[in-house]
Amino acid sequence: MLGKSPSWQDAGGACSGYLIEDGETTVLLDCGNGVFGKLRERIDYVDLDGVILSHLHADHFLDLVPYSYALIYAPRQQPVPVHTWPGTASPARPRLIAPPAATEVFRRVVGAWGNDDLIESAFAIEEYKPGDSVEIGGIEASFHPVPHFIDTYAVNLSAGKGKLTYSADTRPGEELVEIARDADLLLVEATLPRPERTGVRGHLTPEEAGELARRAGAKRVVITHISDELGDEWAREWLAVPAPQRRSLRLLPLDARDPSSARAQRRFLPATLAA
Repeated sequence: MLGKSPSWQDAGGACSGYLIEDGETTVLLDCGNGVFGKLRERIDYVDLDGVILSHLHADHFLDLVPYSYALIYAPRQQPVPVHTWPGTASPARPRLIAPPAATEVFRRVVGAWGNDDLIESAFAIEEYKPGDSVEIGGIEASFHPVPHFIDTYAVNLSAGKGKLTYSADTRPGEELVEIARDADLLLVEATLPRPERTGVRGHLTPEEAGELARRAGAKRVVITHISDELGDEWAREWLAVPAPQRRSLRLLPLDARDPSSARAQRRFLPATLAA
């Protein structure tokens, strides 16, 4: 988990970004602010096979901008030798699997200060449609609409027999229950301390996230998209799981002080529910 913050970054953290690995295949699920630096701590960014975006809110795609600059301008990506880099005739150009109209949105964003083709020059963009499935190496991803403030898609990922469901951002509803049915791992947002006061819903509370997970029959649950100003103990308190299962709730430790520690590498995983 590279980043789990909501629309503003935790101290020392990042917004939404989840690194999925299966054998030789690596996929980045969302690429919010701060994620590119976290990705570089884990893998070589030119080795990533693809990026999948759930929707086009800034906290889920904004670090495509520095990632694109690296893919285009980094010394290692140039056709001629630069310093210790020998030059390459085949620079990395990962797949970017994005929602409908993504290319237009990217052009408007980066065109505000420079060339509007920055992101499409760096990545091989593929725009999916609701219900589509794509394969990246041994990983299959499918895209399912969920209710949010803009068009948003939960993502089911599978490799072999395993199923990982990513809720993206969503309000309460039956959609996610069916999408996440019997998931081996459900990565579900729980942004809010209470439902939106305006009455216009777009996110979940931990209680709502836990109830959706229970109804879906998910085997393991990770609560995410929570600010460090609320914390994992708060999320744990409000998880709506049956009392017998609460005993198996375990929290992964938070430690932002030592980024090299094993604890720090897990600090973005605020709460899990073992089956």
